[in-house]
Amino acid sequence: MSRHAPVLIAASDDARPVRLIAPGTVLEGRVGAWAAANAFTGKAGQLLLVPGEDGAVVEALFGTGAAFDPMSVRGLAARLPGGTWRLEGVGADQAGAAALAFALGGYVFDRYKSRPDGERPVLVAGERVDVEAVVNIAAACALTREMVDTPAADMGPKQIETIAHEIAEAAGAAFSVIEGEALLEENYPAVHAVGRAAAPNRAPRVIEIGWNLDRTDLPLVALVGKGVVFDTGGLDLKPAAGMRNMKKDMGGAAHVLGLGRLVMQAALPVRLVVLVAAVENAVSADAFRPGDILSSRKGLTIEIGNTDAEGRLILADGLQRAAEHDPDLTLDFATLTGAARMALGPELPPIYTDDEALAADMLAAATAVADPLWRMPLWPGYRASIDSEIADVRNDSAAWAQAGSVTAALFLQKFAPTTGAWAHLDVFAWNPRNRPGWPEGGEAQGLRAAFEMLSRRYPKAG
Repeated sequence: MSRHAPVLIAASDDARPVRLIAPGTVLEGRVGAWAAANAFTGKAGQLLLVPGEDGAVVEALFGTGAAFDPMSVRGLAARLPGGTWRLEGVGADQAGAAALAFALGGYVFDRYKSRPDGERPVLVAGERVDVEAVVNIAAACALTREMVDTPAADMGPKQIETIAHEIAEAAGAAFSVIEGEALLEENYPAVHAVGRAAAPNRAPRVIEIGWNLDRTDLPLVALVGKGVVFDTGGLDLKPAAGMRNMKKDMGGAAHVLGLGRLVMQAALPVRLVVLVAAVENAVSADAFRPGDILSSRKGLTIEIGNTDAEGRLILADGLQRAAEHDPDLTLDFATLTGAARMALGPELPPIYTDDEALAADMLAAATAVADPLWRMPLWPGYRASIDSEIADVRNDSAAWAQAGSVTAALFLQKFAPTTGAWAHLDVFAWNPRNRPGWPEGGEAQGLRAAFEMLSRRYPKAG
C-alpha cells in the first residue's frame, strides 16, 4: 500500500461529522446562521467547515446537489483538515463507494518534497463497509499512480522488476525475469530491439508473475502491460513538449501490477499471469532505426516506419507470450497513442475488443464503479493500413487511415491470444489538470473497472 493512501477505519468514538446537505435543506440554529453567512446552499461539491464556540472546527457541511454522487467524496478528501471524520447521511448502498472515493481522493505524491504535506484526514468508513477490500483497491490505484509519478531516473526497468518481485513474493506467486542479451536467446526479439540502446543498468527485460498455475481446473487470466520507462521517441526523436511527461509511458505496466496484486489479494478463483515488458526507448549508436525489419516472438516480421511507435512492438512479444499460456481472458494496458486522446480526451480511455460479451461486461463494470471506458471499433477497413510491402506488418499505419488508436489496436490484434477473449485499453494514465481529489499527475484508469469485471466473472464461492 502506498504511504500516501489515506487511512480508512471501521469505527471511532471521536470522529467529527461531515453532514451531506442537499439544496433546500433547512439548517437551524447556529449552524443555519453560519451556513447563511457563508452562502452555503448545498450545491454539489460545496464544503463548509463549522466552528464550535471555541473556534475549533467541530463539523463540516458538504453539498450533494440534487442527487448525491459517492465519487464527489473524492474531492472532499483533499479539502478536509487533518483528523478523523465520518460521513452522515450516506445510504448503506453508497457507503462503500464513498469510502473508496475518499481513499482515492487523498492520494498525495510528496516523495521529493523537503517538507511533505502535514496530517491527512482519516475517514470512519463504518461497519457496513469492507474496509480491507476498499483499502486494497485504493492501494492498487495509489501504487499505479505513484509508479507513474516517479521520474524515470528512479523508475527504470530494474525498479519495475523490484516492485513486481515484491508483489509476487507477498502472494506466494512464481516470478521470473529475462534481461538484456538473454532476451534474444529466449525469443523476445522485439523487446530487445526497442530497449537495447539504453544504458547497461537500464537493460530491457520481460517480467512474469504466475499465480495459482497448478490449479488447472481454474480459468487463466493474462494481464500484459507496456513498460516503457521513458520514451524519447528513439531516432524519430520527440520534440521537447512531447517528451516532457514520458516518464508515464510505463503506465500500462503500473496498471497490470496494481490489478494483478488486487486479483491475488482478493483470491479470485483464477490462474493469473502478469507480463510486463520493461524497456527504455533511448537514443544511441545501437538504437533501432526507421526502415529496420524486426523479428517478433510470434514469427511475424515488422517493418519499422517510426521508432516512436515502440510500445506496440514490446506488447507484440508480451501478447504472444501470454498466448502460450492458452488464456481464457487477456487484458493489455498501455499508454499507447496520442490519437486516443485526440478522439476521447484524457479522462475517457478507449477499450478495443472483438468479444461482445467482454465488451458488455467491461462497460457495465466501468459504469458500476465510476471508472469510465468507451468502446472503440477494431475497424477491419483499416487493416490494410498496416500492411507492409517487404514484411508481414508495419508498426506505423499509412497516413490515409488517420485513426491512429484504431490502427494500433489492429496491430496488437495480430499478436493477441486467440484461445479466449482479449481486450486492449489505451490509457492516458495522467490527470492533466489539478483539482481536489484529482491532482495533476499519475492516474489509474480502467483498473477498477477491470477488477470489478473480473470479480463478477469469477466470483468467490460463498
